[in-house]
Amino acid sequence: MNPNCESCAVHNSNHLRRLGLDMGSFDYMVALAGNPNTGKSTVFNALTGLKQHTGNWPGKTVTRAEGGFAYGDKRFKLVDLPGTYSLLSTSVDEEVARDFILFGRPDVTVIVADATRLERNLNLTLQILKITRRAVLALNLIDEARRHGVSIDDRALSRELGIPVVPMAARQGDGVDALLKMIHEVATGSYVCRPRQVKNKNRKLERAVQKLVEQIHALYPVLPNADWLALRLLEGDERIIGAFRNGTISELTRGEALQTPAVEKVYE
Repeated sequence: MNPNCESCAVHNSNHLRRLGLDMGSFDYMVALAGNPNTGKSTVFNALTGLKQHTGNWPGKTVTRAEGGFAYGDKRFKLVDLPGTYSLLSTSVDEEVARDFILFGRPDVTVIVADATRLERNLNLTLQILKITRRAVLALNLIDEARRHGVSIDDRALSRELGIPVVPMAARQGDGVDALLKMIHEVATGSYVCRPRQVKNKNRKLERAVQKLVEQIHALYPVLPNADWLALRLLEGDERIIGAFRNGTISELTRGEALQTPAVEKVYE
């Protein structure tokens, strides 16, 4: 895949196949991320209906669910990532979610947030936006928020984040059509996300990151998100450091460490 062509699903198909994700007749890959207890599974079910299959991630006791849906003239494969509060890899769930967004390079990442606890949920949102520009925030449980007197200006939030924000109550089916529309628009490029990036004012750190990025690209020219990986190296992320030291980072680049085993139940 051309690293500058993040929107091109066709170019990414070979990489996804190496992850064990056979795109078949699907046009786009969508990742579903979010904190635990945000209604992420309900959103997944609302989008995919009964067109699902489940299994475990390779070598992990972490459930993996996949499904499919169609919108307009496009077909989408949806991968439900483990619920996690962070991408800093302090647990197996966080490791799986982070690696898929980093190296699986989904065409769209849907971030499900709890509208009643929005501030806490935005931590994960901002971390994801450091990895990918192509995201949609599904502001779930908006009915509960309103019941508790919480009012959220989704348009202002969208402007601040630079990505679409869709208020929804997935259990009641509210907002599902709007979410489908925004996934389609981001995937096809008709909506161009411009996520706000907080610039590092520490010039010494910025220079150190840039130096590491150059070294990473020299060793692994097609490795995505080199700047994010460089920052994790400087912050002492033991797993990322170990992956570079023992060479397994190249397996992640090729998708070997993310391959999926046979599923338990296959949809038609």
